[in-house]
Amino acid sequence: MPTAALGLLCRGCLSRAQNRPGRSFSSWPRKMSRWNSEEPCSADPPQENPRVLITDLMFVRSAFISRNQYGPESVILSDIKKPPPHVYANGPFVYADVLDYRHLRELIVNNRITWLVHYSALLSAVGEANVALARKINITGLHNVLDLALENCLRLFVPSTIGAFGPSSPRDPAPDLCVQRPRTIYGVSKVHGELMGEYLHHKYGLDFRCLRYPGVISVNTPPGGGTTDYAVQIFHDALSTGQHECYLRPDTRLPMMHISDCHRATVEFMQTPECQLSLRTYNIAAMSFTPEELAQEIRKHLPHLKVNYNPDSVRQTIADSWPVRFDDSNARRDWGWAPTFGLEELVTDMLLSVRDKRTREGFPVS
Repeated sequence: MPTAALGLLCRGCLSRAQNRPGRSFSSWPRKMSRWNSEEPCSADPPQENPRVLITDLMFVRSAFISRNQYGPESVILSDIKKPPPHVYANGPFVYADVLDYRHLRELIVNNRITWLVHYSALLSAVGEANVALARKINITGLHNVLDLALENCLRLFVPSTIGAFGPSSPRDPAPDLCVQRPRTIYGVSKVHGELMGEYLHHKYGLDFRCLRYPGVISVNTPPGGGTTDYAVQIFHDALSTGQHECYLRPDTRLPMMHISDCHRATVEFMQTPECQLSLRTYNIAAMSFTPEELAQEIRKHLPHLKVNYNPDSVRQTIADSWPVRFDDSNARRDWGWAPTFGLEELVTDMLLSVRDKRTREGFPVS
């Protein structure tokens, strides 16, 4: 089959017409087709709504946004643990372990998946406490979804992170392309993912897409071992006890983003025609603040808030190796990225949302 025909069949990905002996891309002996980079840029051809599989419930709201656009049955959520009732009520949910290659393959084939959104990972501080498990989930799990995306010609999204940078990276701002050299297993695994995805895109035409998220702040995602989790916990503490103990120094500046902007960026990025993308991995930014600046903004609403700074050596060292700001000019230029929430809007929304959540769940609110 001519290369041009393969490109039309599969948008530059591995042709479904080819035989696929074996399961791993590293063991495939056959030749792969590649998107013809000299072909004129044009919009993607009209097609049916995507069929989306999302691994991990961390960013469940992305699914709800997509379901509003593509229909409730078009987006399948998955995890290894039982979700809350509202997840079942809003569309399909299935059990899926990213380390179980055969089961993942079954889900993709049986559900006619065309987009795979891979969120499953152990975060920075938790990963440092269990490096072996982080390596297994963050790298072996990634290899499984890369294999399956290439084999089934999927559009694959894998988020990266502020943690993909290291102490030798430019910090203010950190550009899309620079020295990275992270010093956590979480960061190392994310750089590995960025490079593997880019490699498979350039060599085999895989439609790999990646955004480097800053610290993401959400009322529905409880702190889960990330270095930026203080920026979520402080709202709960402000409305319960009025006191917060922060594990970072008061002047530790890091890039942050409201969850709504994070979801919207992801959906808009996935919808962008491939010909508009000059990179496979982009920084996205919204704001950058310190713990003390966040506390001061909260005190405009809750003047009684007291913050005790007790830096944790592990998380402080991690934070000190990360960028102060992201340069996201390429995302703004290529696909029109622009945030909605600044610090003032974030604080107002989070206080309202956390207050409502605590009231619904029967917890006291000060």
